[in-house]
Amino acid sequence: MEGNLNMVGYGLAAIGPGIGIGLIFAAYIAGVARQPEARGTLQGIAILGFALAEALAIIGIGLAFAL
Repeated sequence: MEGNLNMVGYGLAAIGPGIGIGLIFAAYIAGVARQPEARGTLQGIAILGFALAEALAIIGIGLAFAL
């Protein structure tokens, strides 16, 4: 029964990084729409933010399986 509860907990915890990634790319799209010449700078920042938010989800799945 514990394994099933870990997966339910991970499913609920994955909502946070999902929302974070959505907000990151929404801000990126809005920034490029306002200032197209800053696309290169904003793209690097958006990819870095995506990687950090996704790392939280990957750590969470690892902990769900380990515990």
